[in-house]
Amino acid sequence: MYTILVVDDSPFIVDVFVTMLERGGYRTVAAYGGDECLEILKTVTPDLILLDIMMEPMDGWETLEKIKENPETKEIPVLMLTAKQLTPSEAQEYGIYIEDYVLKPITHRELYDAIEHVLTRRQTLKTDMDLARQSGFESDIINEYARLSKSIDINKRLMKILETTYNFNDSKVRVSEEISRAIKSMETNIKFQESRLQQIKGDLAGAIHS
Repeated sequence: MYTILVVDDSPFIVDVFVTMLERGGYRTVAAYGGDECLEILKTVTPDLILLDIMMEPMDGWETLEKIKENPETKEIPVLMLTAKQLTPSEAQEYGIYIEDYVLKPITHRELYDAIEHVLTRRQTLKTDMDLARQSGFESDIINEYARLSKSIDINKRLMKILETTYNFNDSKVRVSEEISRAIKSMETNIKFQESRLQQIKGDLAGAIHS
């Protein structure tokens, strides 16, 4: 059974998500703010953290940075959970730290799917890395493969959110120059990463699934 740490400064919201998760068969731990989250992580290592952004006094992004700065907690996957619209600058700045960005309100099924996607991707990458190590590949290449695989998946999901948020594909809607540039930059970066990942997959073809 997976353990999920739910972090929000609203007790009502925490209770809603704890109920949803327990109904889905997950074990839960509740934290009512960023400081309490960090305190709990000193003694509890969850399989995943559901972290709200709009919190006070420490918001979700600051809490995320502290989680990722700590060697003891930086490997715990964090799924951002919020009603706040994602901005291109947030996607670019925090994309390397998060596993997904889920918008409230959310259905039981959408929440379970998001969590299972993160945990399944994590397990698949671990299996691939173990097979590559057993085949004698250098750790630098293996780590780059895992980093790129995760980054591409996350950034594609963030791109979909941004395109929906700003109606980027609707020719009738004018998107600001800054937002347009940021999204184009993300697209270019994803293409570059995909090209490099294909090169690495070619090298590791005998060890992992292509």
